[in-house]
Order: sequence, then structure tokens, then C-alpha cells
Amino acid sequence: PDVASRAGYSEVMTLTSTYDHRVIQGAESGAFLAHLIGLLLGQDGFYETLFKSLGIVYPPFRHAPDTAPAMAGAWAAADEQRAFVQKQARVLQLIRAYRVRGHLQADVNPLGYEWRAHAELDIAHYDLSVWDLDRVFLTGGLVGREEMSLREILDVLRETYTRKVGVEFMHITSVEEKRWLIERVEGTRVAAPLSTDEKKRILDRLNAAEAFETFLHTKYVGQKRFSLQGADAAIPFLDATLTAAAESGVREAVIGMAHRGRLNVLANVLGKSFEAIFGEFDGHVDPSTMHGSGDVKYHLGMTGHHHAPGGQTVDLLLAANPSHLEAVSPIVEGMARARQDVLREAGAGDDAAQDAVLPILLHGDAAFAGQGVVPETLNLSQLRGYRTGGSVHLVVNNQIGFTTVPADSRSTTYATDVARMIQAPIFHVNADDPEAVVRVARLAFAYRQAFNKDVVVDLVCYRVYGHNEGDEPTYTNPILYRKIQGRRPPRLVYVERLVRRGDLTPADAEQMLDAFRARLTEAFDKTRDDPERDTARDARRVAEALADRTDTPLDATPTAVSRAALDTVTRALMTAPEDFHLHPKLARQFGRRAELFEAGKIDWGYGEALAYGTLLLDGTPVRVTGQDSRRGTFSHRHAVLFDQETGAEYAPLAHLGTATGDAGGDGAAAQGPFMIYDSSLSEYAVCAFEYGYSVARPEALVVWEAQFGDFANGAQVVFDQFLASAEAKWAQRSSLVLLLPHGYEGQGPEHSSARLERFLQLCAEDNLIVANLTTPANFFHALRRQVKAAVKKPLVVMSPKSLLRHPAAVSRPE
Repeated sequence: PDVASRAGYSEVMTLTSTYDHRVIQGAESGAFLAHLIGLLLGQDGFYETLFKSLGIVYPPFRHAPDTAPAMAGAWAAADEQRAFVQKQARVLQLIRAYRVRGHLQADVNPLGYEWRAHAELDIAHYDLSVWDLDRVFLTGGLVGREEMSLREILDVLRETYTRKVGVEFMHITSVEEKRWLIERVEGTRVAAPLSTDEKKRILDRLNAAEAFETFLHTKYVGQKRFSLQGADAAIPFLDATLTAAAESGVREAVIGMAHRGRLNVLANVLGKSFEAIFGEFDGHVDPSTMHGSGDVKYHLGMTGHHHAPGGQTVDLLLAANPSHLEAVSPIVEGMARARQDVLREAGAGDDAAQDAVLPILLHGDAAFAGQGVVPETLNLSQLRGYRTGGSVHLVVNNQIGFTTVPADSRSTTYATDVARMIQAPIFHVNADDPEAVVRVARLAFAYRQAFNKDVVVDLVCYRVYGHNEGDEPTYTNPILYRKIQGRRPPRLVYVERLVRRGDLTPADAEQMLDAFRARLTEAFDKTRDDPERDTARDARRVAEALADRTDTPLDATPTAVSRAALDTVTRALMTAPEDFHLHPKLARQFGRRAELFEAGKIDWGYGEALAYGTLLLDGTPVRVTGQDSRRGTFSHRHAVLFDQETGAEYAPLAHLGTATGDAGGDGAAAQGPFMIYDSSLSEYAVCAFEYGYSVARPEALVVWEAQFGDFANGAQVVFDQFLASAEAKWAQRSSLVLLLPHGYEGQGPEHSSARLERFLQLCAEDNLIVANLTTPANFFHALRRQVKAAVKKPLVVMSPKSLLRHPAAVSRPE
């Protein structure tokens, strides 16, 4: 066989043809045979047409002469060797092409395999032909083998990259990450199959997802649900991810998602009782889980637990979020970072803290591609002030956004292309293959833990009904919904596969589904037959719960500190390491500030620093972020100093122990952590991140500073949907501080946060605290009050440039 392969010999097929010479005569006979030969050689797209009609999803081989025939003599041998080297190089190019482009031909759409020819995935593009199929080539270690025939190479590449999972990872520049992914992705072809118990768990999750939503569809006709519909595999995905997380020692998972599938996730992932969900559909309110003035069911958050089959447990938090779909993404990141910082301060290393708290974000395809906060959030993922060790992103790809098709909603090939900006690996997976979904979930989580970077899974599925179950989708998308209406439920497709393979009997499958339906019916009947259901009683209990939330007068909160504490902070602010080369202008500025302090005067920037410092001495964590916050937009803060010779950084407020002599001179044990970061040039995502941080860590002082006046407008969604209303909607409180650096000071609308008097009125109406600050003493008091007050409220501070240097804006320390 080896000799035959090198020589280009092949089997010969003899074709004979008999026809009626009364029909085909003379020259026509030769023309007929020539035409037949042309078809057999692939002319006129003969094989392409044949392959398409038979559903063969690979390009047909084209007739071509062998480019490396056997020759005689020394010169011929040299030419043959040179030709083979060229072929070897082209084979390696082919292998790389499948790693780069194979996803374009992957069978990931459950509505039909939309196979597309691509020149770089055709052996003819590399001057390879049928004569080369049985020749052996070096592979560079493909599936652990150094040599394989071209036929075997093609089998492996197609099996790996064009089946139910399409993989994008060759855009990653890290050689280590690409090698890690190649070993695991290409290794799935020879991976051990899932066990019977694992397959039954997948089916159980599919049963739960489908039966729950079918039940709601029949019992609550016409009510909005934003159900998973054709994306039932999202539940096995979350189950597999959380199981892998629990088994690897993850303590907490913070989950963010939009509307679609939230009720299913609440019920089948976080464990919210069916009775509670059915009761909410019936208008029944449970005061023990009161959510402020209330919000629609598909906005609510919840806490819960995930129990892995081996007994391990991970705590779950599903964040509440409004109709601004992707607003929750940076908020979840902020919540996760807050939990990780707590672990760091308790002694966990950076890697251990990141590995212990996992952010999981579920997106819709249209929102992931279309909403600008998504790339803003992705851009934060590797910044030192914001990284959370990587998030697992699941894009529930319904191939439609409300009524808008992908061709009208994005300019990219995939909805997930925006994630390439951070070099995240992207897995496109067919939702009708739940075993592939589970494999991808495990691989995605393993990558996140290995490299502490984001990973994206594109779950390609469909939406059975309209946008909110009440819309008629065929008005605008008749062809798409003709395909969808002909689909069988993913659960049924999987059951048939299990039965066909002998993993399950039909009776077992029906018994599992019937058991789950019985649970739903029992919960529904219990809800309807509950003698305690009383709407008037519910309203009374809600009113009582609201009345119990009495707000203590904020102005009565004591914020005074001792003179000794002020002296300690002042000494730290004036102290730098002996070998530190301070900028000469800063040395003079600090000297003047010391003189002011000795004279009994404090300017605006110094009052802020004293507030932070005294809180740190109390053990309070202080976090300050903004686009230029470490120096301060107006060059007034200088919370971080830079050595003019080495560029080394030094934050005086992080070293209060130097001034007190405690904690071995570094202040680490004698004070709270001081965290101040320059952010990306973003308002929406950064402000939302800090909001999430403040919610998850209420004991900390969390400050977000806008860079210039109206720049804060970019965070308006956060102001409206969270800061001003989250307490009323979800009983979710935040003590986030907003610093807005301009008032209406004659510099035009672009450098004006607001007219102070109108701004005070509006914020009072929206349940925000607004500090009417004209002196550093006011500022000092307001910042300390944020931490000391029993009731947590957001604080908006107008900090215009005019106050920083105004002669009247000076306070005495007492």
C-alpha cells in the first residue's frame, strides 16, 4: 500500500455504456461519451449537485493529475523529494486552516445544516488530490499522532471542527493557551463517552426545562414569560458548569441574565419553588420574599445553592436587573470582585480568590452584538482594578431579536465576534446536541480556571413562540418560523437518540417526564387550593413590611474623629519612602498643604483625603475609581505618587501604619484596604461595576468619579434603573458615591453636570442623597456618613473645579 500510494496507483473502474444507435448516431455517439466522461471528471458542477442532493456536507474531490509521480534516476528522485516537501507544507497549512476556519462549516444550527464551501478547507486549494489521500504526512502532533495519512487527517479535522461544535481560538496570541485548547478540542474525538448517569442527568435537566415551560404555556395563556423555548439546553449547560465549579472548589457563583429563561433558571437552577412562581402568576405575594414595590417576575433576583452529584455545594446569586438587558453584566462583575476582595483580605492569594468566585453571564444574541455596554464590560476583564478571574458567557442565540433578523442587527459573522477583542475563545454549539453542550460547558469552565480569562459559548437555538409568548412571529419572519414549527422539542430529539443507542428504554424516558409533570401539577393544585390565599391579606402584609423599614435621620449620624486621627493621616500624606523621588511641584504643593493644616485650614482635596484616611483607620475598605481618579481630573488628589526616576507607585493612604508605627510599618494590619484605580474611558460599565461592588460589600466606601461634567450622562441607565429605583423595586440598597466634577460654571453644557439647585430637587425626588457641599467640612462629613449611617443610600456630590481653589472653600479641622 505504501508503494502504491507513493506511486499514485489507484483502483480502476471500467464503465461500459450501451445505447440505442437509432437515437444516438455517428458523431453524436462520441459527443455523448465525451459529455459522460466530463461529468465523471466533475465538470458542470456534477459532483457538487450530487453531494448537495444526498446531503453530503464536504466538497467533492476534483479530478487532477498527481503532482508527484514516481520517477526514475537520481534527478527524478530529487524532484520527487522536493514535490513531497511542498505537499507536506501544504498539509500543515490545511491543518491550520481547519483550526482557524473550521467553525464556518460546523453543524451548529438546529434549524438545518447551512454548510458553506470555503476554499481554505478544500484540499484542492493546496494542490492536493485523491492521489494523496493514502499518502502519509507529518501532522505536528494532531490528536497525539505525528504521522497520519491525508485521509485520516481529514477525518480528524472534520470530526473535530465541523460537527456539532464550532471553535474559534486561533485569534489568541498566547501560544500556551492555544496549545491547551488544541489538546482538549482535538482530544474530544477520542474522549471517553459520558456515563449513563451523566446522560440521565442531562435528560432530567431537559425534562425540567421543557415540562416547566410547557406547563406555564398551558396554564397561564397570554401571560408574558420570556421562556427558553428552543434553548432548553441552557439548563444542562448551567448544571454542568456549576457542577464542575463545585467539584473544583468554587464557593460562589454570581449569575446575571436578561429576561429570556429567567423563570426557568429561578426554578431549575436556583431552586425557587414552583408554588412561589405559580403564586406570583396568580397575583399572590409572599411577604417573606418581598421585593420592595415589586417588579415583573422576569426581573427578580434570588439566592440559592447548587448541589453536585458528588455532594459538593456552590452558593448562587442571581442578580436582579431591569429591561436594559445588558446593564446587569458589569454589575455582576462588580459583585464578584467585591466577594473576591473579601477573600483576599482574609488571606487568600489572588489566584485562590479569583478561583473561588465565578461570574456567569447569560446574554441574548441581539443584545450581545448590539449593546455598547458589552464591549465596555469585556474591556474591563483584564484591567487590574476590575478583573474577576474570567467570566463564563453563555449567549442564548435565538437567531432573532424580537422581530429583527441577524442581517439587520449586526455587521459581523457571529453575534459573539465582539468577544474577539479580548482574545476570548468562542465555542458555537448546536443546542439540539445536549451532550456536546455539556462537554463545552466543562471545557469552558476548565479554561476559565486555568487562565483566569473570559470564555464565550454561543448556544445556537431558536425561539418557538413570539418575543414574549404573546406576539405573532410569523408577521415578520414567516420563513424562519416555518422551519421552527417543523422542529421537535430538544428533549424529544435527545430521548430518541438515547433510545436508539440503547442507553434508555422508552418506558424509562416517559417515567422520568411523568414524575416531573406530577410535581408541577401537585404544586399548581396546592397553590390554587391554598386556603391562606388572600389578596387583601397580602397587600396588608406588604404595607407592614414597608413600614418596618424606618429610615434613621441621616444628618443625625455622628461622623466626628479625634485630632490624633487627623494628625496620623496628615503625617502619612506627607511621608514617602526615603529613596522615593517625588515630583518637585508636588513636594511644594504638599508643603503648602502642611502649612495650611498647621494654620488650621483644610482645602477641598485635603478634606477628601482626611475622610478616606480616617475611615481606613477605622478598618473600612475604601475603593475609588474613575478615568483619572488617582491623580484627580483637576490635579487635586494625587492619591498615588510616581517615582520620577523609576516610575514606581506609592499610595500614602495605603500605608497609614507608617505614620502610626503599627503593623510593621506597612499599615496592612492596622487599617482597611485602600483601593484606587484609574478606569477605562467608560461611564456606563465602570459606574455599573462600582454599583455592583457597593451592593455586595455594604461595609465599604465605594466612590465613582466622572471625569468631566456631562460625561456622567453615559451612566444614566445606572442612575435611573438602579441608584434611583433598585430599593423600591427589589429592596436592594447601595451606598455608592458619585463625584460629579462640574457644576454650571460658565464653561458651557459639555462641562456642566447640573445646575445645583435643580439637581438637588430631582435627586430628592429620586430617593438619592445629595450633599449640598460648599466646604471641605461638608465633604468630609458626607463621605464618613456614607459608612457610619445605618441606612444605606447613594450619595451624589457636586465637586466643581471652582470649589477646589475658592478662598471660601476652606474649613478648620474642628
